[in-house]
Amino acid sequence: MVAMALSLPIDPAANELLNRNALALVLGLVLDQQIPMEKAFCSPYLLSQRLGHDLDARELAGFDPDALLEIFARPPALHRFPKAMAARVQELCLALVDRYDGDAVRLWADAADGVELLRRVGELPGFGRQKAQIFVALLGKRYDVRPAGWREAAGGYGEEGAFRSVADVADPESLRRVREFKQAAKAEAKAAKG
Repeated sequence: MVAMALSLPIDPAANELLNRNALALVLGLVLDQQIPMEKAFCSPYLLSQRLGHDLDARELAGFDPDALLEIFARPPALHRFPKAMAARVQELCLALVDRYDGDAVRLWADAADGVELLRRVGELPGFGRQKAQIFVALLGKRYDVRPAGWREAAGGYGEEGAFRSVADVADPESLRRVREFKQAAKAEAKAAKG
């Protein structure tokens, strides 16, 4: 799965898991809400450690929900909202099992074009349009998954030289620029409301 690969300022073993386990990558983006990006993308690694092996969509889809919640809530919690996110991860894994035989790579492996890839990602639990566009950009920019029209499907997140999301993080400087973009966007949205 590795092309350019993701290199976040997190535990090297967590980066390695993101780069070799497609489910970990998908889960990282699902968890990337209302917590720091680094925590979101480190949590799949912590989940795999708590399980004692690599992540598997079939296993997580069939997990006892209370037991999965306990794994998510155990300190340090995998997310600020462990109950909601344990349920979301399980819903996502159920969808992957139902639509892609539990293989997250199949989500993008045979997508005919960027529009189909965006649609597939956007149909998953936890992925609205913006998050789906970020994931399409992440796949294109970091993993060389580039079906025809992927940049257009990713919207502004697919632009060359943009610093808008995790898709653009390659080093501490790019992470700083992404954070600045997000802060400016929040301030702009707040000013528009008020």
